[in-house]
Amino acid sequence: MSASYEMAVFCRVVEAGSFASAADALNLSPSAVSKIISRTEDRLGVRLLTRTTRKLSLSAEGETYLGHARRILSAIEDGETDVMQSSANPSGRLRVNTGTVFARHQLVNILPQFLCRYPNINLELGVSDRQVDLVSEQIDVAIRAGALADSSLVVRKIGDSARVICASPAYLAIHGTPKCAADLMDHNCLLLSGQSSLQHWPFSTPEGVNRMTVHGNFSTDNADVLLEMGLNGHGIIRLAKLVVGKDMAAGKLVPLLEDTHIAENFPISALMQPGRYRAPRVRVFVDFLAERFTDGQFK
Repeated sequence: MSASYEMAVFCRVVEAGSFASAADALNLSPSAVSKIISRTEDRLGVRLLTRTTRKLSLSAEGETYLGHARRILSAIEDGETDVMQSSANPSGRLRVNTGTVFARHQLVNILPQFLCRYPNINLELGVSDRQVDLVSEQIDVAIRAGALADSSLVVRKIGDSARVICASPAYLAIHGTPKCAADLMDHNCLLLSGQSSLQHWPFSTPEGVNRMTVHGNFSTDNADVLLEMGLNGHGIIRLAKLVVGKDMAAGKLVPLLEDTHIAENFPISALMQPGRYRAPRVRVFVDFLAERFTDGQFK
């Protein structure tokens, strides 16, 4: 039994003027109320109430304890009220971290809507492609694409994205549209370097998965640069839908070989320190991300 509960019982007894009246209000038996008061007195080593057959009266120590108890209970009530109001109207600083490409092509499009919905949240976005330590750097939420290493962090999956093969209408008008995977051998395929697997584009065949080694006159380790090269008509590219989705929707890029290309879905996840997800400002942000993630990208 907590000290605050004992304080609440003591205050109710004083206000009611008897154990019986306090017991009715607290939905307890008079003997249970009496035992709680006796336990409190034993713990403190003083007599708080003077009991007679006709009434209860406060001792000097009881009056001192009553004043402190009322202030403590009032502070607890104020704290609970503040927490409930915070849950209804989340506020405070929210520190978020994500990679450069994800920030540019996804978050920047939806953050104004989040801030409009929750005007009392002050969002601090860190954009970095390095590995960050959420604990030491006091990050509330980190957004990551792809498989995650095992850790003590809390992970909530936001959704799945995928890779897309595409090219600009200008490139296709000049060089033609590939009808099957083998046609790519006659096209300039621009590559994302850094991972050897990204240079082998997977396709489904009756015999199984065919990872075709494609070739072109340009490669880069930067997805934004590869996107610009594709938009400018220099060749065919393969990038995550969360990077090319907006330009595809605008007709600036045309998806290719969708019937046989293996999109290689990968997860988008929110990572949090244990316990942080319960903070209202964190919870509403992660809920907002999950709400807005549709068909491989934020909308």
